[in-house]
Amino acid sequence: MRNEALVGYLLHQRPYQEKRALYYLFSQQYGVIHGIGKKGVPLFMPLQLFATGKRDLKTFSQMSIASQNAVEINAVQTGIFCEDETSTIESVPYENITGQHQYSALYLNEILWRLLPTEDPMPVLWQHYQNSLRQLKQPLSANELRLCLRQFEQHLFDELGFTLTLTHDSVQDTLEADRFYRFLPDVGLVPIVLNNMDSEHLESESAQTVFRGADIIQMAESGITETTLNNWSKLHRYLLDHLLDYQPLQSRLLWQQQQRYQKDFL
Repeated sequence: MRNEALVGYLLHQRPYQEKRALYYLFSQQYGVIHGIGKKGVPLFMPLQLFATGKRDLKTFSQMSIASQNAVEINAVQTGIFCEDETSTIESVPYENITGQHQYSALYLNEILWRLLPTEDPMPVLWQHYQNSLRQLKQPLSANELRLCLRQFEQHLFDELGFTLTLTHDSVQDTLEADRFYRFLPDVGLVPIVLNNMDSEHLESESAQTVFRGADIIQMAESGITETTLNNWSKLHRYLLDHLLDYQPLQSRLLWQQQQRYQKDFL
């Protein structure tokens, strides 16, 4: 790769020398790329840059904010962007997503840079990510915000090969509405034999992994909607924790701290 023009979004950065940083970039052309470039690159904005290097760690140069025109043009063809289509990093506000929505955008960034392989093109997921950022720039209710995140997570799971089958259990039997199922990420939905165990006790003891058959059937029929949102959130949370090897997400911890601070303040 030599002076290759890329369009992408910054996912994560770490200090590297006095005036440079190590960047994790989600590029439209090559997926996640690691590179070193000048400090001061903003989050949540489309960037255009040039990448050079044969190894995993590239050198990023001429990094600037891409106009919407440039992003849309690059979606259908590869090319070099004209100077009048861009503005320099210094002339654009650092953040364009704020408040609760910013925590959500940080969450999307973190699950991408922690789960995606390096230099594996994912143009469809890249477009879904860009669309999600556009949603997060708009006023959203609490449920609309959660729907945005769950829908993006579903696209991510599909891209990683974890498409969820919600019509049959782990031995390919059709789900039954009056049964309980335990979700195991590497196996699927495993039917539970209750024997003398009280169903309400089972739900409370294993809330993270156990689902009613009727709820799963509704999820499969309706998709991610406000009605099924809580169950999708539980299912996605368990699968995501599994993929992350149960290591905590910093964006989730920041969000929880912010919620506690608000309660204490009020």
